[in-house]
Amino acid sequence: MEYTEVEQKYRLAVPAQTVKDTLTRMEAKPGEASRQIDTYYNAPHRDFLAPTTISEWLRVRVEDNTASLNFKRWHPIEAELKTHCDEYESAVTDPKAVTLLLEALDYKEIATVDKVREEWTTSDGDIAVAFDDVASLGTFIEFEFKGEAASIEAAITRLDEFIATIGAELGDRIHAGYPHLALGRHTTS
Repeated sequence: MEYTEVEQKYRLAVPAQTVKDTLTRMEAKPGEASRQIDTYYNAPHRDFLAPTTISEWLRVRVEDNTASLNFKRWHPIEAELKTHCDEYESAVTDPKAVTLLLEALDYKEIATVDKVREEWTTSDGDIAVAFDDVASLGTFIEFEFKGEAASIEAAITRLDEFIATIGAELGDRIHAGYPHLALGRHTTS
Protein backbone atom coordinates (compact mmCIF):
# COMPACT_ATOMS: atom_id res chain seq x y z
CA MET A 1 0.00 0.00 0.00
CA GLU A 2 2.78 2.36 -0.96
CA TYR A 3 1.74 6.03 -0.86
CA THR A 4 -1.47 5.21 1.03
CA GLU A 5 -1.87 5.75 4.76
CA VAL A 6 -4.54 3.99 6.83
CA GLU A 7 -4.51 4.92 10.50
CA GLN A 8 -6.69 5.43 13.55
CA LYS A 9 -6.00 7.95 16.31
CA TYR A 10 -7.32 8.20 19.87
CA ARG A 11 -6.95 10.77 22.63
CA LEU A 12 -5.28 8.45 25.14
CA ALA A 13 -7.51 8.01 28.21
CA VAL A 14 -5.38 5.43 30.02
CA PRO A 15 -1.74 5.75 31.08
CA ALA A 16 0.50 5.08 28.08
CA GLN A 17 2.42 2.52 30.12
CA THR A 18 -0.73 0.36 30.35
CA VAL A 19 -0.80 -0.01 26.56
CA LYS A 20 2.99 -0.37 26.35
CA ASP A 21 2.83 -3.28 28.81
CA THR A 22 0.22 -4.96 26.60
CA LEU A 23 2.34 -4.35 23.49
CA THR A 24 5.34 -5.89 25.25
CA ARG A 25 3.30 -9.01 26.04
CA MET A 26 2.32 -9.10 22.34
CA GLU A 27 6.06 -9.01 21.45
CA ALA A 28 5.87 -5.59 19.80
CA LYS A 29 9.15 -3.68 19.75
CA PRO A 30 9.58 -0.06 20.88
CA GLY A 31 11.61 2.46 18.95
CA GLU A 32 13.49 5.44 20.34
CA ALA A 33 11.43 8.49 21.25
CA SER A 34 12.03 11.47 18.98
CA ARG A 35 10.92 15.09 18.86
CA GLN A 36 9.07 16.10 15.71
CA ILE A 37 8.38 19.72 14.81
CA ASP A 38 5.87 19.85 11.98
CA THR A 39 5.17 23.11 10.17
CA TYR A 40 2.06 23.14 7.95
CA TYR A 41 1.55 25.38 4.94
CA ASN A 42 -1.37 26.62 2.89
CA ALA A 43 -0.98 26.76 -0.89
CA PRO A 44 -1.36 30.04 -2.79
CA HIS A 45 -3.15 28.37 -5.73
CA ARG A 46 -5.64 26.32 -3.65
CA ASP A 47 -6.78 27.19 -0.13
CA PHE A 48 -6.50 23.98 1.92
CA LEU A 49 -8.53 25.64 4.71
CA ALA A 50 -11.45 26.79 2.51
CA PRO A 51 -13.54 23.60 2.50
CA THR A 52 -15.64 22.87 5.57
CA THR A 53 -13.82 19.54 5.80
CA ILE A 54 -10.07 19.93 5.31
CA SER A 55 -8.71 17.21 3.03
CA GLU A 56 -5.14 18.34 2.25
CA TRP A 57 -1.96 19.33 4.11
CA LEU A 58 1.58 20.24 3.13
CA ARG A 59 4.12 19.76 5.90
CA VAL A 60 7.81 20.21 6.62
CA ARG A 61 9.00 17.98 9.49
CA VAL A 62 12.23 18.45 11.39
CA GLU A 63 13.01 15.41 13.55
CA ASP A 64 16.22 15.08 15.50
CA ASN A 65 18.84 14.93 12.69
CA THR A 66 16.46 14.43 9.75
CA ALA A 67 13.83 16.37 7.84
CA SER A 68 11.10 15.63 5.31
CA LEU A 69 8.53 17.26 3.04
CA ASN A 70 5.08 15.63 3.10
CA PHE A 71 1.75 16.09 1.32
CA LYS A 72 -1.46 14.29 2.38
CA ARG A 73 -4.85 14.16 0.65
CA TRP A 74 -7.59 12.40 2.67
CA HIS A 75 -10.39 10.35 1.14
CA PRO A 76 -13.25 10.46 0.55
CA ILE A 77 -12.47 14.10 -0.28
CA GLU A 78 -15.90 15.55 0.55
CA ALA A 79 -16.70 13.23 3.47
CA GLU A 80 -16.50 14.54 7.01
CA LEU A 81 -14.97 11.26 8.23
CA LYS A 82 -11.97 10.09 6.23
CA THR A 83 -10.86 6.47 5.82
CA HIS A 84 -7.34 6.90 4.37
CA CYS A 85 -5.07 9.31 2.60
CA ASP A 86 -2.63 9.57 -0.25
CA GLU A 87 0.73 10.33 1.36
CA TYR A 88 3.80 11.53 -0.51
CA GLU A 89 6.89 12.10 1.59
CA SER A 90 10.53 12.63 0.81
CA ALA A 91 13.59 13.32 2.90
CA VAL A 92 15.15 16.76 2.58
CA THR A 93 18.72 17.64 3.43
CA ASP A 94 18.13 21.34 4.11
CA PRO A 95 14.77 22.10 5.79
CA LYS A 96 15.61 25.82 6.03
CA ALA A 97 16.04 25.98 2.23
CA VAL A 98 12.71 24.17 1.75
CA THR A 99 11.01 26.63 4.13
CA LEU A 100 12.49 29.59 2.23
CA LEU A 101 11.46 28.00 -1.08
CA LEU A 102 7.84 27.62 0.11
CA GLU A 103 7.78 31.20 1.41
CA ALA A 104 9.20 32.49 -1.90
CA LEU A 105 6.35 30.69 -3.69
CA ASP A 106 3.78 32.38 -1.36
CA TYR A 107 2.95 29.31 0.72
CA LYS A 108 1.77 30.54 4.13
CA GLU A 109 2.57 28.88 7.44
CA ILE A 110 -0.71 28.01 9.16
CA ALA A 111 0.19 25.76 12.09
CA THR A 112 3.10 24.21 13.94
CA VAL A 113 2.78 20.95 15.85
CA ASP A 114 5.53 20.08 18.32
CA LYS A 115 5.42 16.53 19.63
CA VAL A 116 7.46 13.73 21.12
CA ARG A 117 6.72 10.40 19.44
CA GLU A 118 7.57 6.88 20.55
CA GLU A 119 6.72 4.35 17.86
CA TRP A 120 6.31 0.62 18.42
CA THR A 121 6.13 -2.06 15.71
CA THR A 122 4.15 -5.29 15.96
CA SER A 123 6.05 -8.56 15.71
CA ASP A 124 4.78 -9.11 12.14
CA GLY A 125 5.60 -5.52 11.15
CA ASP A 126 2.06 -4.88 9.86
CA ILE A 127 1.10 -2.22 12.41
CA ALA A 128 2.94 0.73 13.92
CA VAL A 129 1.68 2.10 17.22
CA ALA A 130 2.75 5.66 18.00
CA PHE A 131 2.48 7.36 21.37
CA ASP A 132 2.42 11.12 20.82
CA ASP A 133 2.78 13.79 23.49
CA VAL A 134 1.66 16.88 21.59
CA ALA A 135 2.38 20.32 23.04
CA SER A 136 -0.84 22.15 23.99
CA LEU A 137 -3.01 19.23 22.78
CA GLY A 138 -2.27 16.25 25.04
CA THR A 139 -1.37 12.58 24.66
CA PHE A 140 -2.56 10.47 21.75
CA ILE A 141 -2.10 6.98 20.35
CA GLU A 142 -2.07 6.24 16.62
CA PHE A 143 -2.34 2.87 14.94
CA GLU A 144 -1.06 2.81 11.36
CA PHE A 145 -1.34 -0.13 8.96
CA LYS A 146 2.07 -0.80 7.40
CA GLY A 147 1.48 -4.18 5.75
CA GLU A 148 0.04 -5.27 2.44
CA ALA A 149 -3.73 -5.45 2.04
CA ALA A 150 -6.04 -6.18 -0.86
CA SER A 151 -8.05 -3.02 -0.17
CA ILE A 152 -8.46 -0.04 2.15
CA GLU A 153 -11.32 -1.90 3.82
CA ALA A 154 -9.07 -4.90 4.51
CA ALA A 155 -6.46 -2.64 6.09
CA ILE A 156 -9.12 -0.97 8.27
CA THR A 157 -10.41 -4.40 9.35
CA ARG A 158 -6.87 -5.46 10.31
CA LEU A 159 -6.45 -2.27 12.38
CA ASP A 160 -9.84 -2.77 14.09
CA GLU A 161 -8.93 -6.36 14.98
CA PHE A 162 -5.56 -5.34 16.37
CA ILE A 163 -6.99 -2.45 18.41
CA ALA A 164 -9.57 -4.84 19.91
CA THR A 165 -6.72 -7.07 21.18
CA ILE A 166 -5.29 -4.17 23.21
CA GLY A 167 -8.20 -4.58 25.63
CA ALA A 168 -8.06 -1.03 27.01
CA GLU A 169 -10.45 1.89 26.78
CA LEU A 170 -8.21 4.08 24.64
CA GLY A 171 -10.31 7.25 24.73
CA ASP A 172 -12.14 9.29 22.11
CA ARG A 173 -11.42 8.42 18.48
CA ILE A 174 -10.04 11.46 16.68
CA HIS A 175 -10.87 11.73 13.00
CA ALA A 176 -8.38 14.49 12.30
CA GLY A 177 -4.71 15.28 12.11
CA TYR A 178 -2.87 17.32 14.72
CA PRO A 179 -3.02 20.49 12.61
CA HIS A 180 -6.83 20.14 12.52
CA LEU A 181 -6.78 20.01 16.32
CA ALA A 182 -4.35 22.93 16.59
CA LEU A 183 -6.66 25.02 14.38
CA GLY A 184 -9.81 23.89 16.19
CA ARG A 185 -11.17 22.10 13.08
CA HIS A 186 -11.76 18.48 14.04
CA THR A 187 -14.41 15.80 14.39
CA THR A 188 -14.69 13.11 17.04
CA SER A 189 -17.04 10.15 17.20
